[in-house]
Amino acid sequence: MARTDPDARAEELHAARRPFVRAVVVRVERPTSAKPGDRALILPDGTIEGFVGGVCAESTVRLQALDLLESGESTLLRITPAAAETVKSHEGLTEVANPCLSGGTVEIFLEAVIPAPLLHVLGDTPVARALARIGAALDYDVRPTTEPDAPIAPDAAAVVAASHGRAEEAVLAAALRAGVPYVGLVASRRRGPAVVAALDASESDKARLHTPAGLDIGAAGPAEIALSILAEIIESRPRHRAAKDTPRKDTPRAATDPVCGMSVAVSAASLHLEHAGTTWYFCNPTCRQSFAEEPGRFLA
Repeated sequence: MARTDPDARAEELHAARRPFVRAVVVRVERPTSAKPGDRALILPDGTIEGFVGGVCAESTVRLQALDLLESGESTLLRITPAAAETVKSHEGLTEVANPCLSGGTVEIFLEAVIPAPLLHVLGDTPVARALARIGAALDYDVRPTTEPDAPIAPDAAAVVAASHGRAEEAVLAAALRAGVPYVGLVASRRRGPAVVAALDASESDKARLHTPAGLDIGAAGPAEIALSILAEIIESRPRHRAAKDTPRKDTPRAATDPVCGMSVAVSAASLHLEHAGTTWYFCNPTCRQSFAEEPGRFLA
């Protein structure tokens, strides 16, 4: 089977605005199947493209990578059978005890590659142009347009109408219905509420619209108004989890392999098995086979 060039694949993912984690083996203590320079990309669904070790190491890499996609951080991952604690994190180093390893230790640098926040700007006004200019300086992916029917990217972080009354209702309503996190309207305190009242949107969606857009910092002139809008976008964006061990309120990220006790990512890409109405996850095929042959032994 032909192997995909990791660099070319990373460029493809970047162009498609798909997040991923880049993994590079930087050091090993033999015996290990991986060697320094081995590389892989880990996608949000847990898929691993490339090679950074056997199935046991892959299981740990997958779980840690999915955490990094949540936090946006990077780390040096050390997988070793000799760690005193199951998982230990300290200043950029995450050490994981993995009893399933063949006896060696592998160190892998994991870099979270998150797409730049996308800012959709309607208008060709001084404020719209300043938003494009300053947003680009902040590494935003700015998409300026004068077409009110221009499609809004599904992962847009913000939509701002700065067209001074030109065809702004359609893009505002579309952004609210699409659930864009920040929707702003550049308008006076008198005109803004009138525009909001006329929008084809629910009352709860209308309440999410920021008008006049921007924090009240005494901005004067297009550049300062644009700066105040970008500051409000930053202020209102979701925060990354403060720590990787912060409990999640939705679907659990990890499950425990009932055979060896390892933490395993809950994803379709992980080894799993249905038994008595429950999905069980495993770090390697041997654990899964052992469980399949005699589940009662591990569930007692």
